[in-house]
Amino acid sequence: MTGLLVLALYVAAFFGSFLLAKKIFASAFEKKGFNRLKTVTFGDESAITANRVASIVSVITVFWLWVAFTNSVIPLPKFPGPYSGDMTFTYTAQLEDGSTDDATVTMRVYREDIQQTVDAEGNPGREPSAAEVEPGDGFAKNDTLTVARYGFKVVNVWGNDEVSKKEGSKIVALNGEPIAPGEKVSVPEGTIGLTDKGTPTFAPATGLRMARLYLPAPELVFARFIELNVEGYQGYKLWEHTGYSLFRVLVGFLLGALVGVPIGYAMGLTGWARGWFDPIVEFMRPIPPLALIPLIIIWFGIGENGKIVLLFLASLWIMIIAARSGVSGVAIAKVHAAYSLGASKSQILTKVIVPNSLPDIFTGARVAMGVCWGTVVAAELVAANVGLGKMIVTASKFQLTDIIIVGIVVIGLIGFAIEVGMRKLESWLIPWRGKV
Repeated sequence: MTGLLVLALYVAAFFGSFLLAKKIFASAFEKKGFNRLKTVTFGDESAITANRVASIVSVITVFWLWVAFTNSVIPLPKFPGPYSGDMTFTYTAQLEDGSTDDATVTMRVYREDIQQTVDAEGNPGREPSAAEVEPGDGFAKNDTLTVARYGFKVVNVWGNDEVSKKEGSKIVALNGEPIAPGEKVSVPEGTIGLTDKGTPTFAPATGLRMARLYLPAPELVFARFIELNVEGYQGYKLWEHTGYSLFRVLVGFLLGALVGVPIGYAMGLTGWARGWFDPIVEFMRPIPPLALIPLIIIWFGIGENGKIVLLFLASLWIMIIAARSGVSGVAIAKVHAAYSLGASKSQILTKVIVPNSLPDIFTGARVAMGVCWGTVVAAELVAANVGLGKMIVTASKFQLTDIIIVGIVVIGLIGFAIEVGMRKLESWLIPWRGKV
């Protein structure tokens, strides 16, 4: 349900911001027929340029959704949060002779990150003290307990009653409504009910915000980011984890490109190489790198070599296919024109085939870099003691969600920076793309 709500809000924000920006920046949304677009020139990525207003609004929307679904202190609109405070409900206990008595249970719902300063002996407490209530008259006595937000509490109401459950006392109603074991009743503060054995339970209302365990607020993630850079995690600071992962990705990718591009050229230029390598490439291409980890450990051990080989294999097949596609896509008319001008085979290779295949190779390189970043987590599972993937996996074992998000954000930002850098490099090295 929460996922569908997030999707609906994101779609609404997309169309709402589009209509608003269209009114404010009317010139940027001038109506054009498809015949006026530069996409009529095949392969020209400059035909459609990104609307930077849309990019900014998109980032702000994602950040707002992050804030709205957490208990953040950032002053942005938020969705209803979890219940905190004191609430009461009554239960009706019935004895074997049919006599009944009502008692009240007072539940103090506290923030999960707030703890009592000290107890009576001066030791840190684990939770705030319960509310003070009078036990009342009758065989059923009033109770008072505490429960954390997003928590759940089984309420043993017979602990102070004059007649215990074993002696025949049972709960027959909650808040005056008859109830059977296994049933639940919704109240504004949460949900009360009975277990299958007839013991009352209480779960505070959570609203639409997520607990810190599942999604910490942005300011908590930023505080953890600072802490990781100052104090580190698992013996290494964040920049050291990042450096090791980046080194592995770059080395694995470069090796894959150095081996894959020549093989791709060979497959695109000679039938023998195409027939020789095609079965191997098409067989290995669908195999996910994760499936190769056991063999990597057996063949290369648990050192750096194994991780780099795994990343090498993750990029190799992509680069082979990109180079092969680039060569196969060269217009034969350009080759004939070069021959008619007296060009040799080596000149055709260097002056016609290579320049016209570079756009496909750069596209494959961008895809391969993304796959390598996605594989680095798996690569660092191979007995690594440092790296972003190792940091994320270790943090997940201790449910340190803020560290996990820091690692994910760092990987995403570095991947984005590499993508932007490769686009700039492509525009510098291949200025003729889409123009020849």
